[in-house]
Amino acid sequence: MDKKRNGMYMENRNQKALIAMSGGVDSSVAAYLMQQEGYDCLGVTMKLFDGTSEEEGQHTCCSLDDVEDARYVARRLGMPHYVMNFTREFETAVIDRFVEYYEKGWTPNPCIYCNRYLKFEKLYRRSLELGCDCIVTGHYARVAYDAESGRWLLKRARNLRKDQSYVLCFMTQEQLSHTRFPLGEFEDKEEIRQIAEEKHFINARKHDSQDICFVPDSDYAAFIRRRTGKPYPAGDFVNEDGQVLGTHKGMISYTIGQRKGLGLALPAPLYVKKKDMEKNQVVLAGEKDLYSRELHAEDVNWISMPEPPAGTVLHVSAKPRYRAVEAPASVSINPDHTITVLFDEPQRALTLGQIVVLYQGDTVVAGGTISHT
Repeated sequence: MDKKRNGMYMENRNQKALIAMSGGVDSSVAAYLMQQEGYDCLGVTMKLFDGTSEEEGQHTCCSLDDVEDARYVARRLGMPHYVMNFTREFETAVIDRFVEYYEKGWTPNPCIYCNRYLKFEKLYRRSLELGCDCIVTGHYARVAYDAESGRWLLKRARNLRKDQSYVLCFMTQEQLSHTRFPLGEFEDKEEIRQIAEEKHFINARKHDSQDICFVPDSDYAAFIRRRTGKPYPAGDFVNEDGQVLGTHKGMISYTIGQRKGLGLALPAPLYVKKKDMEKNQVVLAGEKDLYSRELHAEDVNWISMPEPPAGTVLHVSAKPRYRAVEAPASVSINPDHTITVLFDEPQRALTLGQIVVLYQGDTVVAGGTISHT
């Protein structure tokens, strides 16, 4: 191991790396590993939003405590640490899009937009301005170069339970060629925590953040109402025959597949199947009626290959949401650059605004936003 590290040091000692440090254990160990490879590292924590008193006491990925934890680790590693203000960009690229999607009946994934527009766009560009050779994060994924195709590939992490390739599916060839994910080769998160403990990092046993940073209480509807000041009027819950079952609290309060929180006394469990924005109606149905085989996606980012010609059909496994188990599917490329995904077996609660990611083996083929089901 020492010989390997010494060799890496000789190879990389003139290379400079910007480490995106969230204050968590993963990005902290990523910084340490890059130093061990001989990189000249600097740590950057992004300030993404202005928290208010209602967020105090909530653990999110962007709290003041996180900044202090990142600064502590950087100091322990003897590397400079900076806080960079991206609040304006975050407002536009992430929060405004989050609100816009909910208002049109979609269910967004803001962490993907943060990766796409902040970490691997704004922060990546800043790294180039600072003369860095690469940007580094604590994501669990891998980057590889395929000499045969001449393309950079995004691949799953060795630790499949922690794999985050899904949330990185909008990375470009340029970004991938200048990005390192040091944790991608580790098979167990406990290995990461053990390294942190050995280095006496203050965050070695810190819990992973689960909440959206700007909605720490997970009440998305309340957040949107506060932000926009708009009324989102009540309307009808209906079944698929149009029979009124009760009154909903506003369309932004519901997402496809939801059962809890409907506030209805029903003889059998019903779930949100559809949101009819024009009629201001939430359509409820039984569990078996949530399943369908087909979706359409737009804004498709191709990674392992250039966009195939219209009419091409690919055989892949597709993941229609972050927590979903991927499933075999056929993908047709349409003339308008959208794709149609046809699953071999019906999938539960395909949802507009979510991201579908296509895989072949452990390699990400492409990712796109679900626009029709």
